[in-house]
Amino acid sequence: MDVYTCEMREYWNKRFSEGGKIWGVEPSKTAHYAIKLFKSLDVKSVIIPGAGYGRNTRLFGRAGFKVIGVEISDNAIKEAIKFDTRTKFYRKTALEIDSINGKFDAVYCFNLLHLFKEKERLLFIEKCNKILNDDGFAFFVVFSDKEENFGKGRQVEKNTFESKPGRIAHYFTRQDLLEHFNNFDVIEIGEMDEEENHGEAGNHIHHLRYVFCSKRDY
Repeated sequence: MDVYTCEMREYWNKRFSEGGKIWGVEPSKTAHYAIKLFKSLDVKSVIIPGAGYGRNTRLFGRAGFKVIGVEISDNAIKEAIKFDTRTKFYRKTALEIDSINGKFDAVYCFNLLHLFKEKERLLFIEKCNKILNDDGFAFFVVFSDKEENFGKGRQVEKNTFESKPGRIAHYFTRQDLLEHFNNFDVIEIGEMDEEENHGEAGNHIHHLRYVFCSKRDY
């Protein structure tokens, strides 16, 4: 296991240990929207990297999908298997997603892609493409350049900052997001504001971008 992976596992284990259900128990608005799109396209199976403690996986399971959750944090998975009994969870990094047997109709990925540097972001997207069925779909949600933390902290790469010790974040422009998914056929790209409860820090509004796309038929 490389140093970065060890550091990330340690970072998220600590966050989930200290914060519990950090973002509350309600799923993201984007999960509701992705479910609507997936159902219209007869999607049956969904893989969710960065599953956390299951607040989004549980929604997909209750909506009738076969769900696989992938999560780096041991502490998060301990909570997830109690919170969401329908989903099968794997303790893996996002970059190990292609080691899971089988293919999936869709991938739903919420606020994970922006936690990597460019090389790893592109590799992760490539691996998600690899595990999709030929007519598969992807729905990714990321931080936008409209986030209040954009530009704050140590700059690691273009539009990528270490806004919290041990955690980097990339802030996507619309064009940037399109370029990341240029090996997919983009169906829809948009923005969505989402309020999150950060416990003692109070409520916070995230300014997110999302992309919905299909696997390209070569």
